[in-house]
Parts: sequence; C-alpha cells; structure tokens
Amino acid sequence: METKTSRPQEFTGTVVKTAMKDTATVRVDRYVKHPKYKKYRTLSKKYLVHDPGNTVEVGEVVTIIGVKPISKMKRFAIKK
Repeated sequence: METKTSRPQEFTGTVVKTAMKDTATVRVDRYVKHPKYKKYRTLSKKYLVHDPGNTVEVGEVVTIIGVKPISKMKRFAIKK
C-alpha cells in the first residue's frame, strides 16, 4: 500500500505588523473570479506567523509555510 505524503500549505504575502514577540502578521492576497458576476476581485486574509528573533520588517514580501500548531492562532512559520 502506498503512503500518501502531502506538502504543507505555502503562501506568499506582505508583512503588515511585527509588534508581538516572535510573531508577525502577514496579509495574503488572492485574485479570484466571482462565481455569479464573473468579475475578478482581490480577497485578503491575515495570518499570524512564527518569526523567531523578529527578523522581518513591515512591508517585506515573505513566503510562509504551514507547520504544526505553535499556539492558539499560529499555524504558519516564515520559510527560510
């Protein structure tokens, strides 16, 4: 029987906040088509991301990757 290996989620987004210790807030934008009106629109979502050492600055474009839960809200880490 084959074992199924899955890749973790990976997104690219912009850092919007770095006020917390070892945590950054990253906004990920998606460009999607509306199912009824067929117009394209930008949907965005914010993720709390683990950033050991507070290495990123506001405005940087980063890639985040899904990891096991670090806290109640953090399920992503900055990919090196």
